[in-house]
Amino acid sequence: MTEKRVRQRGLWFEEMELGTVYEHRPGRTITEADNTLFTTQTMNTQALHLDAAYSETTAFGQRLVNSMLTVSTLVGLSVAQLTQGTIVANLGFSEVTFPKPLFHGDTLYAETVISEKRESKSRPGEGVVTFAHTGRNQHGDIVAVAVRKTLIQMIPTGEA
Repeated sequence: MTEKRVRQRGLWFEEMELGTVYEHRPGRTITEADNTLFTTQTMNTQALHLDAAYSETTAFGQRLVNSMLTVSTLVGLSVAQLTQGTIVANLGFSEVTFPKPLFHGDTLYAETVISEKRESKSRPGEGVVTFAHTGRNQHGDIVAVAVRKTLIQMIPTGEA
């Protein structure tokens, strides 16, 4: 008997369905340590992310999770389900918004809709796919939205 092996991967271009909502689980609880590490590694010295005493004097009354950490985690939550091993490249981001803040201890949940897809005109065996990512906190509030255009592999010959 031949041993069968399966490796987790994302979806091939042909498997991605327009309009389908892909829910990515589990979510990710963002800690103070996550936020401080990301903020200092990226040289973002914004007091809203680092200074608890200052942040208490702002409209939010507490430190905010760095919005770049929020969007990075939002995209990261989609990788295993959609693009692990099938993405060629990110082509760009647009319409990135943060309607509500994320705070230390909040859990970020992600969902993605395939909003557009087409075969590449210049790269045979690949397609351009546009993802509309939405991040929600544990209360269901939208905290981040990002539109991401990617280049995705088609099913390799012999794998269909």
